[in-house]
Amino acid sequence: MSVSAVFVLDLKGKVLICRNYKGDVDMSEIDHFFPILMQQEEEGLLNPVLSHGSVYFMWIKHNRTERGTSSYSDCLCVCVYQVFTEYFKELEEESIQDNFVVVYELLDELMDFGFPQTTDSKILQEYITQEGNKLEVAKTKVPTTVTNAVSWRSEGIKYKKNEVFIDVIESINVLPRGIGHLHDVNANGSVMSSDIVGSIKLKTMLSGMPELRLGLNDRVLFALTGRDKGKTVAMEDVKFHQCVRLSRFESDRTISFIPPDGESELMSYRINTHVKPLIWIESVIEKFSHSRVEIMVKAKGQFKKQSVANNVEVRVPVPSDADSPKFKTSTGHAKYVPEKNLVVWTIKSFPGGKEFLMRAHFGLPSVENDELEGKPPITVKFEIPYFTVSGIQVRYMKIIEKSGYQALPWVRYITQSGDYQLRTNT
Repeated sequence: MSVSAVFVLDLKGKVLICRNYKGDVDMSEIDHFFPILMQQEEEGLLNPVLSHGSVYFMWIKHNRTERGTSSYSDCLCVCVYQVFTEYFKELEEESIQDNFVVVYELLDELMDFGFPQTTDSKILQEYITQEGNKLEVAKTKVPTTVTNAVSWRSEGIKYKKNEVFIDVIESINVLPRGIGHLHDVNANGSVMSSDIVGSIKLKTMLSGMPELRLGLNDRVLFALTGRDKGKTVAMEDVKFHQCVRLSRFESDRTISFIPPDGESELMSYRINTHVKPLIWIESVIEKFSHSRVEIMVKAKGQFKKQSVANNVEVRVPVPSDADSPKFKTSTGHAKYVPEKNLVVWTIKSFPGGKEFLMRAHFGLPSVENDELEGKPPITVKFEIPYFTVSGIQVRYMKIIEKSGYQALPWVRYITQSGDYQLRTNT
């Protein structure tokens, strides 16, 4: 997978910077890119891949600049774009022009003859540093991470206190019929879809070149390896960081790796299964012709009693011409957000198994026109610490380093709302 050239353009199609890697594409080909882009934009047919003859352009637009690659194969401009944004933070036309020396150095290190070489911005920052618009060479020799097999971690890292923090985070998606993955019928007969999107994130502050071995509970490991399908929920779209030794995982189900320094995502996954809504919403809307509307919303925590959902927000849509709001809540507080046609009910702490009520009263001059506005869903936001829906658990974390130091692993579980929508009742 390689690219022939990389171009950075302004919004008028003017080339700010370009790098020709292979010499197999005429550099004037970029003159065809912008007219093709404008034509597709007018026709409403924008595509991330454009072509002119045998040349393909893969492009990304960012704020007031555009960047693309001219290539015969797949797009690597995403990689270039990510490094630029991590390097310059504010990626604008001015930052490209003021730091053109750094940009060219990055393009030379990112790819060799159009093939990706060093794509980790942390490694690049070891020997390409930036102060204002000057380039400084931090070391006269290339860091060992560039040629080392462990390219994601530098040697010689030292910490006074060695620790690793593990976050298991799961987002719950619950959507009305027609959106999402797996459909199920709830108690009220309405059809919903639901799934779980999870990740294991690390923050490592460990000296040297340690090897970590992470053990998950058997239920999840069996699901990952496709065993015991009758008793587990299968995970899909499982992705590991490049540091994980996949051969070791396939042989004995151990997640073994030398971690990147600092923050990283060790793995991500999706579970396509029916999820019982953790916070269930029932609503009743009563309309009084030509005068007012009253809304009653009941929220119920359908998770274990020893858990508590924090910073819960229930967003209830109201007619666009509603006025004179009045609220009564059994807990928390409600406010009217007229610019979004919403009532936002905020509950700071919501214990499992509890039910709470909110009543809203609005003046409604044109209640008969409400049917034309449709019935947007109620959306819910929340976060439940010390809890995962899938049941995934970290059984152990072993840290092995040749100096033999002792390190502390810390594990935290969080379940949070993803795209969480429930239909209103009338």
